[in-house]
Amino acid sequence: MLGVTRKYPSLQRLAVVTVLAASVSLGAGSSRAQQLTARSDHQQQDVFPKSVAKHAERKHAESMAAVTPSAPPARSDVKPIQRATARGPYYVDFRARTAATYGHAFIWYGKTSEKEVEVAGLAPAGDTLPYILGHIIFVPSETGASYGDLDEQYLTASYRVYLNEADAKKVFAYIKHLQEISPVWNAATANCTAFIGRIATFMGLNAPFHLLKPEEYVNQLRELNGGRKTVQLEPDRG
Repeated sequence: MLGVTRKYPSLQRLAVVTVLAASVSLGAGSSRAQQLTARSDHQQQDVFPKSVAKHAERKHAESMAAVTPSAPPARSDVKPIQRATARGPYYVDFRARTAATYGHAFIWYGKTSEKEVEVAGLAPAGDTLPYILGHIIFVPSETGASYGDLDEQYLTASYRVYLNEADAKKVFAYIKHLQEISPVWNAATANCTAFIGRIATFMGLNAPFHLLKPEEYVNQLRELNGGRKTVQLEPDRG
């Protein structure tokens, strides 16, 4: 190679120029690499402290959450408190049943813990003839249990209301008094629905017009009073 360059001086000059150009290129590349390395180091110095700070903040928050008491989680399965409706130990049951014509209205009353019941109602005393005459004139009445009053299979409507002991004594006394002062029956005026309506009114209930069929009367009695289950008398009652 040395012999060739001596023989051809121009080749020697070309070789020198090539070496110089390569040196300059290598120097520029090295400088560029150093700049990139420095920039990369600088970026890493900027990023690293921020990531460390965020990590530290997160750890601090987790540790604080671990030691800070939190409110108990809300439970969707918690049921609201249900208050039972108080019912007195006594009752009056307004009832209607089937009969030969348009039916009969009457009441049961007594104590819830006892099977025996008292029955009160207003009906013509006797058989068919007093009933027919009672649509024209007043006829003798009976105010106790009549045929079918104790048989559930004849029942067409029922509305039971509960009372406490003190009020029950007053209501039961009024029922017996009403039986005593009701010696006659008449289909248009002193009939079975009017009889139980007077009891309902004494108890503070709203009573329908008495010229209704017994079943309809009892159902309307319930509707007029919103289906209420308990009654408390006014202090001046009795």
